[in-house]
Amino acid sequence: MLQTRQPVSNRRWSCPLGIVIVAICWLVAIPATVGAAALVAKEVPYIVDNRQLEALEPSCKSEIYCHGDLLKTVQMSEIYPDSKTFVDMKMRQSPNDTLDSFHEFMTAQNNNPSKDKLREWVELNFDKPGAEFEVWTPEDWTAKPKFLANIKDADLREFASELNKIWHELGRKMTTDVALNPDLYSIIHVDNPVIVPGGRFREFYYWDSYWIVKGLLLSEMYTTTKGMLENFLSIIQRYGFIPNGGRIYYSMRSQPPLLCGMFKAYVEATNDTKFAMDSVEILEREFQFFMNNYVTEVNNHQLATYGYKSSGPRPESYREDVLSAAIFEREEDKQDYYCELKAAAESGMDFSSRWFIKDGTNSGNLTDLKCRSIVAVELNAILYWNALVIAEFYGYRNDINSIAKKEEYLAKADELKKAINAVLWDEQEGAWFDYDLINKKLRKYFTPTNLSPLWVGCYDRTDKNLPKRILDYIDRLQLDRYPGGVPNTLQNTNEQWDFPNVWAPMQHMLVMGLDSLDSADAKDLAFRWAQRWVRGNYLTYNKTKAMFEKYDAQELGGHGGGGEYDVQTGFGWTNGAAMDMMNKYGDRLTTVDSEVNPNDSGNGNGALVAYSINTGIIATIIAFFVGVFGFIVDAESSFHPCLRRTTVQY
Repeated sequence: MLQTRQPVSNRRWSCPLGIVIVAICWLVAIPATVGAAALVAKEVPYIVDNRQLEALEPSCKSEIYCHGDLLKTVQMSEIYPDSKTFVDMKMRQSPNDTLDSFHEFMTAQNNNPSKDKLREWVELNFDKPGAEFEVWTPEDWTAKPKFLANIKDADLREFASELNKIWHELGRKMTTDVALNPDLYSIIHVDNPVIVPGGRFREFYYWDSYWIVKGLLLSEMYTTTKGMLENFLSIIQRYGFIPNGGRIYYSMRSQPPLLCGMFKAYVEATNDTKFAMDSVEILEREFQFFMNNYVTEVNNHQLATYGYKSSGPRPESYREDVLSAAIFEREEDKQDYYCELKAAAESGMDFSSRWFIKDGTNSGNLTDLKCRSIVAVELNAILYWNALVIAEFYGYRNDINSIAKKEEYLAKADELKKAINAVLWDEQEGAWFDYDLINKKLRKYFTPTNLSPLWVGCYDRTDKNLPKRILDYIDRLQLDRYPGGVPNTLQNTNEQWDFPNVWAPMQHMLVMGLDSLDSADAKDLAFRWAQRWVRGNYLTYNKTKAMFEKYDAQELGGHGGGGEYDVQTGFGWTNGAAMDMMNKYGDRLTTVDSEVNPNDSGNGNGALVAYSINTGIIATIIAFFVGVFGFIVDAESSFHPCLRRTTVQY
């Protein structure tokens, strides 16, 4: 939401001495508390050639669910608090008959129906969300999967058993009517049942499914898992890629491409190499879709950004998008903004200051989204991983063509690895960073995905100094001091993928990545973060009997907030990530508080935090009093006025 920041005073301020002193003092204070300021670079327009705005298609062809007067009228009326509610409803008659009925209704209402009348018309012509599903109990579910025996702590073992039961609540099977009358639904039909995230997320979601699959495999639900993978393969055959989620209004954007990772986890758990060999060409098709549509050249290397193309607001967040786009006067600017919103949604991190570019920094608000102009570390790391998995699956075949394919994909993986480490790695900082294509520089702001190459093995394992550089980077940012987990950024913007929110997939990525390093200190830190995360999940579950979509870094056992909708429960990827950590560290994890103070553990973080905070406080106090003195001295001066009462939008 755009807000007006009010001025401190109506009187005219005068500048030189007071302002200069304050500026100098704050230049000392700010780095002591939050780190060095980012360099400011001049912004220039940047849109990748294959993403020009001309002749963009809507999110899908449906004039009910994706574009048109009916969608606009219903969504802008706010008859439902959540815009997603309407686009998940089933039509009771054909799309053409529904549109005819709507036009007749609008004519009878002089094109200005009341909210109550419009609600009556919708409820007469549509079923409530959920009509596409029938009751389903997974046949391969078992009450006591083997991994539970690996968990030494009795309370955590019971907690893991409770998570195992939640798959019943999250399972969905489509009715036969969805297959017979697909035009009546926004759901994308698939043959096999699915496990969904939970809450308002009633359908499958692409990258969520990776962590869900990790949990399902520990629950020994191999049939359910294979069915979900078969669903994804069938969708690639229809669309050429996997949409963001299982609705037609998502069909012009994807999410981080983790199907190869799901397949690898499944094959490792079941040794079903035949399924891998039979599926590899379809996996290759998705990989090529990303390489053909998302890649741009950066410093003579090929790297990918998020952002496929479609016009208009997101149907599932229609009203929110239209309202936030109102700041733009030109239609071209609105359409460009809608593309940025969908690019950020495609990243899975909707929304975050990670995607803001304003004056060369990550400041600003949602209208400063420039996701399509940011080379994302994890997207390229995942594509590297995809190439390795495809090479591995071709290697299962024992024929000349497949061996050649294996070598081809090993070469592609090597090219991506070189690009990631040449462009995105910063030797001085000891981490990888997103790259700003507008300002042509690394974005040296923290997000857990900065370390995602560790998770997929996209680094030089012979570099014995790498673990120390990584741990030094973590120390400098004091990331070990948060009782509720590592936050997604260090910026507090009220966007749900910013501070203080903590997300299960990011914690899992960090833990598994650090544990992969050949370093006792890195492995200790990975365990400590897993202990903190699992214990926090356990405590929250004990209080609420719910697993949440996101949590609060500042509180052990507190759920997160912010964003476009209320915090959701369920929750598929949270359950899967926690189960995988309990399986890995089951002999060591405990519900007992094993930390006196997170700041006192590991690599000197406690001292660093205390020093930084004390230095920041002292510098701030000095800045205040010296600044006041400067203003008093200069108060009567009328020369060189440089600050006046202003209204700022942000």
